[in-house]
Amino acid sequence: EGEAAFYGPKIDIQFKNVHGKEDTIITVQLDNTIAEKFDMYYVDKDGEKKRPYIIHRSSIGCYERTLAMLIEQFAGQFPTWLCPEQVRILPISDKFHDYGNKILEELKANGIRASVDERAEKIGYKIREARLERIPYQIIIGQKEEENNAISVRSRYLGDEGSKDLDDFINDICKEVRTKVIREIEIEE
Repeated sequence: EGEAAFYGPKIDIQFKNVHGKEDTIITVQLDNTIAEKFDMYYVDKDGEKKRPYIIHRSSIGCYERTLAMLIEQFAGQFPTWLCPEQVRILPISDKFHDYGNKILEELKANGIRASVDERAEKIGYKIREARLERIPYQIIIGQKEEENNAISVRSRYLGDEGSKDLDDFINDICKEVRTKVIREIEIEE
């Protein structure tokens, strides 16, 4: 609406962004002019030269627009299944790095994208940074967790979820990823 297409028939697939404005995400159009500009032709079954119709489609732009739409729609807080990093393990001190790496191996063995924050920072700082980076789950580990072979979980969905069994946590995340759950979360400004 209100735009001039110089090709021919055109199909636009629109979506409404978070502000209610419609944006084009995919375009397919028939071009009946460019073949002449590039002196393109084909030979038909009777041996005559014919001008072809060219079909334009948005392929690269489609990926870029789709990614931009997803970032905007979720305000950067992707669902767990779509997050580049799904879990961050936060040892409270360097004494628990080995336990953190053991947990990391278990998570990765189950296809969960995770990392261990081994920096010598205070745990509150690590939690805040993981939250600002929009990591869906943080696993906090210290002496109590290591002694009980457990983990303490914080999520951006429920906040502090308390102590959990690692296998139960892995099963929950794998189910969330497999079923492509999209949870309602409060968007932080």
